[in-house]
Amino acid sequence: MLDRIVVNQNIHFGKPCVAGTRITVLNVLELVADGVSFAEIIQDFYPDLSFEDIRACLQYATALVAAEDIRLAPAA
Repeated sequence: MLDRIVVNQNIHFGKPCVAGTRITVLNVLELVADGVSFAEIIQDFYPDLSFEDIRACLQYATALVAAEDIRLAPAA
């Protein structure tokens, strides 16, 4: 499913996008975070997307977080 996400330095300065579009993963994730349903994202914002494309954006973000080694500063 991650083959639906591409990074091209000539599109949005290399930000990950849904393959075949100029729709960034970030734009999709922001809508999901705002509580917009998958159906509404497709109907009201990005009719070129599919449910699988939105799921791929979530999987991409999940893979990035899983690979990240996050170190928080101790509380003062």
